[in-house]
Amino acid sequence: MKPEDIIRPENKVYSRPRLLTENYTHYCPGCSHGVVHRLVAEILDEMGVEEKTVGVAPVGCAVFAYNYIDVDWIEAAHGRAPAVATAASRLNPDNLVFTYQGDGDLAAIGTAETIHACNRGENITIIFINNAIYGMTGGQMAPTTLLGQKTATTPYGRRADLNGYPLVISPLLAQLAGTCYVTRQSVHTPASVRKTKAAIRKAFENTLAKKGTSVVEIVSTCNSGWKLSPEDSNKWMAEHMFEQYPLGDLKNE
Repeated sequence: MKPEDIIRPENKVYSRPRLLTENYTHYCPGCSHGVVHRLVAEILDEMGVEEKTVGVAPVGCAVFAYNYIDVDWIEAAHGRAPAVATAASRLNPDNLVFTYQGDGDLAAIGTAETIHACNRGENITIIFINNAIYGMTGGQMAPTTLLGQKTATTPYGRRADLNGYPLVISPLLAQLAGTCYVTRQSVHTPASVRKTKAAIRKAFENTLAKKGTSVVEIVSTCNSGWKLSPEDSNKWMAEHMFEQYPLGDLKNE
């Protein structure tokens, strides 16, 4: 093959999404956030809606999302992203408004905001990264931490009698009348990445069509918090996380 054949447009199978900035991310190597960021940027670019898109990022590992995806962003206080997104959507109803939240944010300090925004059927998309741990602040137990899972605050494993049960929040949100689409996906294999991309795009299309609240939970890894290599983190997630958080659509109207 000649060098000129390699760079011909018809031979190109992948390129950097136009809306994904060239900033180096602060995420740990192997972190799922980077893959999801790429998907969000790619989808918004393909849909051609960057000029009417507003992202809301609260406190957590994804607090600097505005550095990596070139659309308008609002930074919310910890857990308050759905409330801020509600205001952004109501003030600009033709915009595509989405939140990008971790499990410590959405399922802990932001539980009330999340549930009530979904119950009202706010016209937003919620992207929920569930890695079952507080990744940013030192690997403490999160509401989504599995029974028996070791963290900085459960060094002998999470116990139901002491720490309660994992909060499986997406099925709760699926029961609310205001949600139109609730799905749980992952990004640990090429096939799962494709499914997650389709799920996020569907959620964005629902928001533009004013169908109500869409929730895309993405079961993810935190190799730093889990004290595993990126490869072993993916294996551990498949062996343990998917039993508690099975993949697939929970609601699709």
